[in-house]
Amino acid sequence: MSVHRFMGSGVLARATLGTGYAGDSGMAKRFEDLIVWQLADRLRCGVHALSASERVRRDGRFCDQLRDSASGVPRNIAEGFGRYRPTEFARFLYIARGSLSEPRDHLRDGASRGHWTDADVQDLAALCNRTTAALSGLIRYLKAPRSPNP
Repeated sequence: MSVHRFMGSGVLARATLGTGYAGDSGMAKRFEDLIVWQLADRLRCGVHALSASERVRRDGRFCDQLRDSASGVPRNIAEGFGRYRPTEFARFLYIARGSLSEPRDHLRDGASRGHWTDADVQDLAALCNRTTAALSGLIRYLKAPRSPNP
């Protein structure tokens, strides 16, 4: 079975796990079709918008680390997708899931530095949680035993 067909067209998979694909065939043709990548990309964009203020940009090292940590998640999903093997893809998804802890910590750190309030990052923290759940669901799917193709 091709790694690009692993979620099929199941409504349950798309709705519950957030890992479905775009298109009628149920097959991801590009990493951008993966809902899990779309969630990670929304996180990255949100972090870039949050860190665009002059005050945050003046804290250069912190700003760079925050942006890089948020960018690492979709990068790892994209790289894993390009490996075309479920085991290798799952390995990169584990890395992406672990990497989500870093921007989550930076969001708290930014509040403690006075760059924003906890309320300012509430939606991004929820997005981190949703992305973690989607990654976990996709990893479970990739690790599940498969019956041989006829």
